[in-house]
Amino acid sequence: MTTDHQTTALLLFSAFVAVTLGITTWVSRHRQGSAEEFYAGGRLFSPLENGYAIAGDYMSAASFLGISGLIALVGYDGMLYSVGFLVAWLVVLFLVAELVRNCGRFTLADVVAARMRERPVRIAAGTSSVTVSVLYLVAQMVGAGSLVALLLGGTGEAVQAWTVVGVGALMVIYVSLGGMRATTWIQIVKAVLLLGGTITLTVLVLLRFHGDVNRLLHTAAERSGHGDAFLAPGLAYGGDWTARFDFISLGLALVLGTAGLPHILSRFYTVPTARAARRSVVWAIGLIGGFYLMTIVLGFGAAALIGPDAVRASHASGNTAVPLLALDLGGGAGTTGGTVLFAVVAAVAFATILAVVAGITLASSASVAHDLYASLRRPGGKPRSEVAVARVAAVGIGVVAIALGLLARDLNVAFLVGLAFAVAASANLPVLLYSLFWRGFTTRGAVWSVYGGLIPAVVLVLLSPVVSGSPDSLFPEADFQLFPLQNPGLVSIPLGFLAGWLGTFTSPEVPDEARHAETEVRSLTGAGAA
Repeated sequence: MTTDHQTTALLLFSAFVAVTLGITTWVSRHRQGSAEEFYAGGRLFSPLENGYAIAGDYMSAASFLGISGLIALVGYDGMLYSVGFLVAWLVVLFLVAELVRNCGRFTLADVVAARMRERPVRIAAGTSSVTVSVLYLVAQMVGAGSLVALLLGGTGEAVQAWTVVGVGALMVIYVSLGGMRATTWIQIVKAVLLLGGTITLTVLVLLRFHGDVNRLLHTAAERSGHGDAFLAPGLAYGGDWTARFDFISLGLALVLGTAGLPHILSRFYTVPTARAARRSVVWAIGLIGGFYLMTIVLGFGAAALIGPDAVRASHASGNTAVPLLALDLGGGAGTTGGTVLFAVVAAVAFATILAVVAGITLASSASVAHDLYASLRRPGGKPRSEVAVARVAAVGIGVVAIALGLLARDLNVAFLVGLAFAVAASANLPVLLYSLFWRGFTTRGAVWSVYGGLIPAVVLVLLSPVVSGSPDSLFPEADFQLFPLQNPGLVSIPLGFLAGWLGTFTSPEVPDEARHAETEVRSLTGAGAA
């Protein structure tokens, strides 16, 4: 990349970082000592504001960089991510949003603990939430490293490493100083920028092909080297039985995982009522749906205009397809239009990463402080010290995410997010649904459900081709692969539900019918909700 690219994009980066730090500084002057203010922003956001914030939280680097890159490389099969990420919101809208807002206060554990023994349930749910959040954070770190390495004209490890460290430092500042209120406004600003940038690129791609979508698709197929197979299922997931089961596993993880993501669930607590939470999701579905339709156009546009070979040469997993597409649409390397458009898109992508990591870090630090610390601390501690613990936890989680981000820097960000969704669907979703809808559910069932999904999911990932046994693994020179699938969802999600059922039926505890009835009334009516 030319010096003009670097200078323009770095200026835009700096401008966004300055604005977001300004928001954080302004918010930090307001009272942030109470848990409700720090975790939920005082529950003062409107459905429209929260809808934009949810969209900003959800449309991550995996969406903007990873999905388009996968479509550019493998065509039709890459669209699974776009479809799965969007369809998942129907599960959230109809089964989760309103009930979670009525039953909980700040975290997933609040919902489950409403009718169980609190300590074991909070420890289990808090552990699971932190694990999911860290996996999700790693994907954002990898996206940031790929993006800035491309911007600075190099793929050296030092550039990516310092980028990951810088993003980690910023996210800790956002969360520890501004809490949920600053994080929400950063996500709203990011959502507006991302949608604006995506609309601009989509219009330019369609104009390049004079609005002829059929021509766009056939050009992409011709340049792919795969012909019509590029536009048909099976290029990535149709080779053998392992690939086909991986396809099913990934689809399950994407559709069911969203409802178990801690940073998404925490957004339902930032509005004053359950009705507002439901309306927030409706706004979010509209924004997210339009965005994912446009990522399909961008993916095929990158295949048609850049070519999969050029995309793969820039980044093996396709994470830089959209910035390269922007460069071409603006007039190519060395042109003013190409320089400006590339810089704008790179800055928007960087803004995307910063906003998402802030939301995830806040949710995971809330789980550490509100669930783990609150359950393990000695009686008599100061209630307000929980917020201080959350700020310290943000630093610790940032360090862990930075370390893992450096390790996984060569993997596709959409693929990494798929793993996080699988863990969320395996560990968090079963216990959430059982708690809301099963009258006979017990504390042992809740704990077994969480660990029965979490442990298999993590172990199967460690024993999968993602970690060892292939040239694309985290440790390509090692081989301790025992599980053939790249995504564990097909096995670990049913295990999570099965473990919850077994735990309940083997439990000596008698289900508390009165507490279930109270929870049911509260979830459906909002009576007594925080």
